[in-house]
Amino acid sequence: MDRRARGLADDLSAAADDPGLDLASPALLVARIEYPRLDPAPYLERLAAMGVAARARLQAASGTRASLAGRVAALNQYLFDELGFFGNRERYEDPRNSCLNEVLDRRTGIPITLSLVYIEVARRAGLASEGVNFPGHFLVRVLESPPSLVAAPSALSPGLIVDPFHGGAILDEQDCRLLLNRHVGEDAAFDPNLLSPATRRQILVRMLLNLKRLYVRMRSFPQARLVTDLLLALSPSSLPELRDRGLLAYHLNDFNAALQDLEEYLRLFRPSGEEDDEEKRETQQLWEHVKALKRRIASFN
Repeated sequence: MDRRARGLADDLSAAADDPGLDLASPALLVARIEYPRLDPAPYLERLAAMGVAARARLQAASGTRASLAGRVAALNQYLFDELGFFGNRERYEDPRNSCLNEVLDRRTGIPITLSLVYIEVARRAGLASEGVNFPGHFLVRVLESPPSLVAAPSALSPGLIVDPFHGGAILDEQDCRLLLNRHVGEDAAFDPNLLSPATRRQILVRMLLNLKRLYVRMRSFPQARLVTDLLLALSPSSLPELRDRGLLAYHLNDFNAALQDLEEYLRLFRPSGEEDDEEKRETQQLWEHVKALKRRIASFN
């Protein structure tokens, strides 16, 4: 790992463990993959100003005794009608949609980054909310009370499930079932635990996985490798990320690093005994990569 990657990995790991509920600061660290010189201060100040404005809108529109649905409606009106945030359906695969600075500048993004904006503005406006790591489509739960005071955070009843990608639509259980089927498949079984709150670390990992998938598809291997460095900083025991970092190093002709990661992966990998033919072929191919790397490195000496 080079100096830049090490510094960013250390900063992100520390931010993930910071006390409090801040999501914006670590999300802006993720944006430094695309924007290495990014200054987070103006964006944190913008979120703070948006929170002040949202609090005023909630108080003016709803009053202190308003229903939770009324407060959500006021926040939705501010974010999606007044400010014009919207889900970027036309260019969903654009990496900028995963960078909080770009989402704030362009007022468009994907479900997880729009949810992050929603949570951060809601929190600053005095409206408790949390991320929901729903399969295929990140969501938000808005709460009557702060998360730590809610008895059963995995159920629908303590709050409202909101979809910031679709203009703050409020979803009931049937909507969530349909959303699951759309993104996972018709045979996917709905479980209320799919609506459990996401930790800050889980949110960051999901943001990074989105970026890695895009970079690999774009064949932007240096950025994809940096993402795997960050994923391993957040999840050091992740064997798939260790394998992928080795393969990315191989693509980048960093043969020593590739050999180190792939050998470590194969040393730690324990087959379940139920692998299909494709998984067996993949493991065999990794062994072939290791042999080829050893021959290549030996030829340099």
